[in-house]
Amino acid sequence: MDENLKQERKILVEKKKVIETELYEKKKSIEEIEKKVRLLSKEAKGSYSEEKQTIEKIFNYVSQDIEKYEESLNEPYFGRVDFRERTRFTESIYIGKKGISNSKDGEEIVVDWRAPVADLYYSGTGGDSYYTAPAGIIEGKLELKRKFLYKNGDIEQLFDEGINDIIINQEEGNNLVDEFLKINLEETRGKKLKEVVATIQKEQNEIIRWPKNLPIIVQGSAGSGKTTIALHRLAYLIYIYKETMSGDEILVLAPNKLFLNYISDILPSLGAEEVNQSTFEELILAKLKLKGKVYNKDEKLLRIIEERNEEKKKLIVNSSKVKGTLVFKTMIDRYVSLVERSNLDIKDIKVGNEILFDKNEIKRLYIKDLKSYPINKRKNEIKKYLNLKIKGSIETLLLQIDREWEKEISEIRNKFKDSEERRKSLINLYEERDKIKDHVKNDSKKEFNAYFKDWKEINSRDIYYNFYNDDLFEIATDKKIPKILAQYMKEEFNSNYENNIIDEDDLAALAYIRILLEGIDEKEKFKYIIVDEAQDYSPFQVYLVNRFAKGNALTLVGDLAQGIYYYKGLKTWEDITEKVFEGNATYVQLTQSYRSTVEIIDLAQKTLNAQNLGLKDAKPVLRHGTKPEIIKIKDDEEYYNVIVEIIKNVKDQGKRSVAIITKDILEASKIYKILKKKSIYTFELIEGKEKELKEDLIIIPSYLTKGLEFDCTIILNPSEENYKENTLDQRLLYVSLTRALHLEYIIEKDKITKLI
Repeated sequence: MDENLKQERKILVEKKKVIETELYEKKKSIEEIEKKVRLLSKEAKGSYSEEKQTIEKIFNYVSQDIEKYEESLNEPYFGRVDFRERTRFTESIYIGKKGISNSKDGEEIVVDWRAPVADLYYSGTGGDSYYTAPAGIIEGKLELKRKFLYKNGDIEQLFDEGINDIIINQEEGNNLVDEFLKINLEETRGKKLKEVVATIQKEQNEIIRWPKNLPIIVQGSAGSGKTTIALHRLAYLIYIYKETMSGDEILVLAPNKLFLNYISDILPSLGAEEVNQSTFEELILAKLKLKGKVYNKDEKLLRIIEERNEEKKKLIVNSSKVKGTLVFKTMIDRYVSLVERSNLDIKDIKVGNEILFDKNEIKRLYIKDLKSYPINKRKNEIKKYLNLKIKGSIETLLLQIDREWEKEISEIRNKFKDSEERRKSLINLYEERDKIKDHVKNDSKKEFNAYFKDWKEINSRDIYYNFYNDDLFEIATDKKIPKILAQYMKEEFNSNYENNIIDEDDLAALAYIRILLEGIDEKEKFKYIIVDEAQDYSPFQVYLVNRFAKGNALTLVGDLAQGIYYYKGLKTWEDITEKVFEGNATYVQLTQSYRSTVEIIDLAQKTLNAQNLGLKDAKPVLRHGTKPEIIKIKDDEEYYNVIVEIIKNVKDQGKRSVAIITKDILEASKIYKILKKKSIYTFELIEGKEKELKEDLIIIPSYLTKGLEFDCTIILNPSEENYKENTLDQRLLYVSLTRALHLEYIIEKDKITKLI
C-alpha cells in the first residue's frame, strides 16, 4: 500500500475518534439541557421566561452541532492543504463540508470549506501563495494540495495536485483536468441537484467568494455549473456574514416549481435551509396580493410555437417584447405623472363652512413639497404634516371667526340704541358665533380625520387598466407603439382583465405601479438575491428584482444561448449591465462544461454556433463517452422497441435517469400514450405544473428541461419541421442537446433538422 495512503488512513481514524468523543459529550450535554427545558417549562406554566428562552437557544445550537458531527463522521473531510506561513512552521489543514472543533483545546480538526484558509484548496497553486483573512492577507508557501476519495467510510484513493493531473492536448483548447474531478463527474445522477464542495474549480471559486456588495452576472455555458455555484455562493455568504445576514433574508428566484424542487436538497446540505425560494411570478403576486389565473410564460411560449398565422404570432411576440423594455417603464412613469396632475381633485378641509386647511396648500404639498414620497404614501405624509399644524390652525380660525363676527356685532351696536331689541339681536349673534366656534373646537379633529379617510388610495391594477383605456394612452406612450400593436395590446389586456386572467408579462408593470403608489418598505427587501436563468428575464423584470434587493446585492446566472423566451428576455448582457446597473455590475463568463462528455458537447456545438451570439465555445472536461447515436425509424410504432432497448442499455451501464425530450407537450403526450400502453417501465409525463420529478424515466417538452440534467437523454424526432432555422428552434434544440451527462440518443423519424 502507498505510504501516503497508509498515513492518511491512520490520521482519518484519529480524527474520527475525536469526532466520536465530541459527539458523545454533546449528546450527554443535550440530555441535561433537555431536562432543564422541561423543568423551566413546568415552572413557567405557559408564561414568558427569559431563562427558558435562553436555554432553548442553547438546546437548538447543540442539536445543530450534533447533527453536523453525525453527518461528518463518515467522511469528515475531502481535502488537505499543507501551508507554511512566513517565519512559521508548516501546518496541515483538513477541509470538509462542515467545520469540526475539539472542545478540549479549541483546535479545528476540520476546517469549513467556506473559511478563508480553504481558499488555498480551491485557488492556491504550489509554491508562493496567500489567502485573505479578516486580519488581512496571509502569505506563505503552499507545499501540498491533496484530495480524498472515500469508499465505505474509508479513504480509497488520494490525489495530489501536480502528480495525478492528466495532461490534455493544449491544441484542443482545454485546461488541465485532474483525475479526481473526472471520477466525480462519472457518477450517476438522481432527481436532485447535489453539492460539489469537493470539486469546486478555481474559476467557480472566484465567483463563490466574490464580494457581496456589487452585482455579479455570470454567463455560463450549458453544464458549467452556474446554478450550483450560485447556490454555493449563498452558503458562503451566510457563513461569512453570519453576524449580519441570515438565510431567511435571502431569496433564490428560479424559473418554475419543478426547478425549485430540483435544487431543494442542495441548500439544506450546505447549511442554508432557511433561504426563501420562489419564482418571479410567485414573488410579484405575493407583493401585489393579486389572485386570479396566471397565463404563464410556458403557456405563452407554447402558443407561439403552435401559432400558424405569422401576423398573429408577430403581435403576440411584440406585445411581450414591449412590456419587458425599460422604455415601457418610462411610458408607465409618464402616464402615472399625467394622471397625478389631471385627476387631482383636492378640496378644502372644512368644519361646517369654515376652511381649516386651504386646498391650494394641500395641492402644493402633494405636487411639490412631498413629491419624493410614493403617491399613496403622500396622503399619509400630508396628514402627518397638517396634524402638527392643526392646533395652530384651529386657533387662527377661531380668531378669524371672531374678527368676521365682530364687524356684524359692531353694526348692530351702532345701528340701534340700547333696547330690548338690540340686546336680543346681540345675544342671537353671540350664540350663533359661539355655536360655530364650538363646532370648530369640538369637531375639527373629526372632520380632519374623515377628510383623509375619504381620500381614496389608487389601486395598481386599476391604474394599469386605465393606462390601456384612457385617452392619455397615446400621450403616455409618445406614439412609440405602432397602432396595430397598440390595439392588440389593449384588446389582449381587456380580455384578460374581464376574465380575471393575469398575463405574467404584465406583472412587471403592475409591480412597478405598486412601487410608484406605495414604495417599498425596507422590511420587504432581501439582503441578497440569486436569479437563475437570468437570460429569460426582461430588462424591466431585472430592474424590479433589483429594487427588492438591498444595495444591489445580486448574483444573476444564465446563458444567452438557452434564452428560449427570446422575444422578451435579454438579447445581450449589456441590456442590464448598462441600462439597469449603470456599469456597476461585474460580468464573468464560464466556458468549461462539466456536465456532458466531449462527444455530446461536440454535437451541440453546431446548434450553438448557428445562434451567432458571439459567446466563447463551451469547453468540455476531457471525459470521453459513447458518441451520440442517431437511430432511424419509419413510424410511431417503432418508438416503443427503440426506447425500451435504450433504457435497458442505460440500466446495464449502472445509470438511472432517462429523459425523452420532445419539441412540445403535444408530442410528449402522444409518446407517453404509446409507452404507457406497451412498456414494462413506468414513465412520468412532465407538463409544467409539477412540483417534483417522481420517476427516473420522464417524458418532457424541450422548454421545461432547462437547468435539469439526466444520465441519458433521448431526443425525439428533431425533424426539419420541428426545428427550423430560427432563434426559438435553435435555442430549444441547444437546450435539449445539452441535458445529458453520459449518453445521448436521437430518434429520427422524419428528415432530420439541418441544425444537427
